[in-house]
Amino acid sequence: MRYTTLLRSITLSATTALALSGATSLAASESQGRLPLEELRTFADVYNQIREGYVEEIDDSTLLEYAIEGMLMGLDPHSVYMNKDDFTDLREGTSGEFSGLGLEVGMQDGYITIISPIDGSPAAAAKLQSGDVILKLDNAPVQGMSLNEAIEHMRGPKGSEIELTIGRQGESQPFNVTLVRDTIKVASVRGRMLEPGYAYIRIAQFQLSTGEDVAKTLARLQEKGEIKGLVLDLRNNPGGVLSASVSVSDLFLDGGSVVYTEGRLPNSDMHFDARPGDAADGAPIVVLINAGSASASEIVAGALQDRGRAVVMGSNSFGKGSVQTILPLSESRAVKLTTARYFTPSGRSIQAEGIVPDILVERARVTAYNTSAQITEADLSGHLGNGNGDSDSKKSRTSSARAASELLASDNQLYEALTLLKGVNILGLRNKQSG
Repeated sequence: MRYTTLLRSITLSATTALALSGATSLAASESQGRLPLEELRTFADVYNQIREGYVEEIDDSTLLEYAIEGMLMGLDPHSVYMNKDDFTDLREGTSGEFSGLGLEVGMQDGYITIISPIDGSPAAAAKLQSGDVILKLDNAPVQGMSLNEAIEHMRGPKGSEIELTIGRQGESQPFNVTLVRDTIKVASVRGRMLEPGYAYIRIAQFQLSTGEDVAKTLARLQEKGEIKGLVLDLRNNPGGVLSASVSVSDLFLDGGSVVYTEGRLPNSDMHFDARPGDAADGAPIVVLINAGSASASEIVAGALQDRGRAVVMGSNSFGKGSVQTILPLSESRAVKLTTARYFTPSGRSIQAEGIVPDILVERARVTAYNTSAQITEADLSGHLGNGNGDSDSKKSRTSSARAASELLASDNQLYEALTLLKGVNILGLRNKQSG
């Protein structure tokens, strides 16, 4: 029978692979037992049954490709088979420009789940959120699709439309969203001054140049005056390049450990350390995270938290603490295989646990209480002056309060981060004066 020939081919290929991998791998394989010949026979039998009896004819290369995809899909959500288009997408994602919807997605319980929308993308404009589940694509059910198939379905020329059916926690019914595909240009780093002395740096994704971009942004903000505190915003950051997360951590750590990895392959055990020097000159840092903060962003948050360099605020991060390695099979095909786990400097595994913030602040809609109707001593006719002559200071405080109220209404987590930095500085200044 044909499956007997296939079985011999599989066995010979596996034996050849073991021989080529060297004596160490062969010894390890022998210690774990021989190749599972009975299971290989079952595989060959199933292969032959599909090849001969499936309602439509499927060529051998397609069927074997399905088998490879199925093997990887059964391992974890991040191990995938990559064809030529996937290779292209991978390169575009790390360079910062690609065409699509601007969604970082993963597979969960057979459904495509949104990890985070990318800043400035059609997905972000449609207010899709981390944790949203994609139930249908153009009315085609997603359940049963592989992750690659779903991503392929979401691709398309710029300007073309696609309808997504979304399930969201807290919503009683799914809802439809129509997105227009566009060229996604990911601005990896943005920065501004929240108030004099208090800087804000937002990292949307970790690309090859992110470490350098953060350094330039910080230097530009420092030109505006001394930085008393920094908010590093990693919310809805799906991760990216490992080396970039190490570079960003390196900017704020004066030497010491950043992250290490452990796996079964000899080259999977790696340690990454920061160089001496702190680009922020010891200014207090608050790192903002949420459920959309994954992978490389969790490395930065975990390193700064463990090393006591920053207070982490927000909500629990995503929990992707695994390392994927690209293993080429040919010039146009490869396997992205999970080969190791990340560990923070203190030895915590990020995987399926995430980073737990030091201060839990959920995103909420907050409205400041209107105190303008309240009467104070200053409103009374004929009130005494205080003798300080600080009417200009009062105007400045009123302006500051108005800006703070607007920030509270638009982003309560960022407001809390800024408030904490101010409190740390006030306490430090008072301690210095009393000393």
